[in-house]
Amino acid sequence: MNIELTNEIPENFEELKKSANRTSNWRERLAAVEALGQFNDEQSIHILTRLMNNDAVYPIQEAAYRKLKALGEDVKLPSRKIGDLIKGTGKILVRIKKSLPDGHTFEEFKMKLQKMRSDVYDTYEGDKGADFDQWLEATWASLLKK
Repeated sequence: MNIELTNEIPENFEELKKSANRTSNWRERLAAVEALGQFNDEQSIHILTRLMNNDAVYPIQEAAYRKLKALGEDVKLPSRKIGDLIKGTGKILVRIKKSLPDGHTFEEFKMKLQKMRSDVYDTYEGDKGADFDQWLEATWASLLKK
């Protein structure tokens, strides 16, 4: 694997830093990880380490880990978080369900979640990947029984 690394701070560092901190857009954070992984400077490594250790979306943690390893950093991949990725997710979902009329559809619930709590929607979408809709629909169905 031949990656050309540079010890210089990227020209667009401030932009990448903002993207790495954008909690409601996991795709943008993942792109920032990919870009920052090309630079072997202290600030890029700091941001990658923070994302590896603290990002709620596990695929971003994995990508940051891979980039840090490629840069020669001595890092350990954190284990996948069990339970709510965002504190109080269950209560948030119940609140959204209750705000919709009786007999609402899963699609209405999904759209309202995306509008009201894009951070929750985005975090779980990024973490669950292709299984997101299936997970959200099963969660929504279980909320209807309560």
